[in-house]
Formats: sequence, C-alpha cells, structure tokens
Amino acid sequence: MTDPLLRWREYAARAVLLDGFHALKHALRFGAEVPVAVTTDRRAALALAEELAGDVRQTLEGLLVEVPEQAYAALVARPHPTGVAALAVRPSREANLEVLARTPRTAPVVVLDNPRNLGNAGAVIRLAAGFGATGVVTTGTLDPWHPTVVRGGAGLHFATAVERLGVDELPPGPLFALDPEGEDIRGTELPDDAVLAFGSERTGLSADVRARAGHLLRLPMRPQVSSYNLATSVAMTLYHWSATAGAPAA
Repeated sequence: MTDPLLRWREYAARAVLLDGFHALKHALRFGAEVPVAVTTDRRAALALAEELAGDVRQTLEGLLVEVPEQAYAALVARPHPTGVAALAVRPSREANLEVLARTPRTAPVVVLDNPRNLGNAGAVIRLAAGFGATGVVTTGTLDPWHPTVVRGGAGLHFATAVERLGVDELPPGPLFALDPEGEDIRGTELPDDAVLAFGSERTGLSADVRARAGHLLRLPMRPQVSSYNLATSVAMTLYHWSATAGAPAA
C-alpha cells in the first residue's frame, strides 16, 4: 500500500481538504473522488460510520488509513475532534459551468454578490445543498473553495455546483435580488429557474447586480431590526421557493 502521507503530499497542493468525518461522509455521498483519507483512530471512525453513515461505511473501510496523532496534526491546521481528514479532487470548472448553464432547471441558483465572510459562504453552500439548489455562485474576490468555506459547508460543495463568476457571467434565468427596498417576498412565487442574488454582509447588493435584477424582493422583518445574517436570508428565501413553487417533498 502507498504511504498515505506521501499520497497526501502528492495531492495536497491541488485538492480540497475535507476536515472531519462529516465532511468526508457528505463528499462521498455526492460522488467526490477521494484519493486519500486518514484518521487517528480507525476503529472509532468506522464505528461512527456504522452509527451515522451506513451507506458509505464500506467505502470508508477501504479508504481510511490510521496514522499517528502527530502525523495527523501536521496535515491539518485545525485538527477536527473526529480525528478524520481527507483530500478530494475538486470538480472541474467546466463541469460546474455546464450544470449552472443547463436549462430548464428544477431548482434555483444562489448568487452571493461580493461576500466577505468565509464562514457565511460555507453555511450558504450547506443550505443550498440541503434544499437541492442547482448551485451557488459568488462574485468578487472570495474563493468559494477556500478551506474555511469548505469546512463551513461540511463537505457539501460536492452536492451542488459551486463557482466564482463575474456579474456578466451569471447563469440564465430571471434574476431576483434581495433588497430592503424591494417588494415583500410573500407576494411573489419564485420559479424553479430563478437566480437568487444576495448582497454582501456590509454593503448589500452591488450596483451591477441591482441593475441586472428583474425583481427586487425584501424579507419580512420587524421594524428597527437592521438585517438578517446572510445564511438566514438565504434559508428564508429558499424555504419560500420550496413552499410556493418547487422542491418536491422528500
């Protein structure tokens, strides 16, 4: 068997870090290619799989290699409590762009317009995957595949198409932008092919996205409350879509 530490170093520069058991579990469920996975306690990790992820237990049994705690700590900046880490091959940009451009769609695309907070971006990707959104697009400088974003997304980047695009490259479909000056979202049915845009945590929507939007919508909010967290806003909007138009019941 190839030394897992050598294999890790071979892939580290170009792969996605899956930090913890749950990130690895989700990535495997959604078809990620995982060339190497390590753990400080193989028996405990497989017991966790037996309890929480029986569908991928057999895969994990063939994949997980036990390494000393010191070696594990040298591989990851913030060792996870589950003592599990893996590397996954990032989906190609071409494949993600094909998914985002495909029409008709059965679920919206979420656009984060110039987001700033890595943790918020990860939480949004996790939400989008949970609702079955077609993808999450970011504009601006934030890399949606940054390790902190992937950590926040719990490995669910592999369950939806995640890419950074320019405003002029946004996927096709009617653009609905969330803005305090918009119409109450409760009076609008969001179609499955909607592109749902959310402004940055500090400055809101950019002028370019606002100009391209065909619809401005606002979320219900008590007077004197400044705003919702970005992930909360996305969750409320996707729930509204699921309740009025799409997302068939599981």
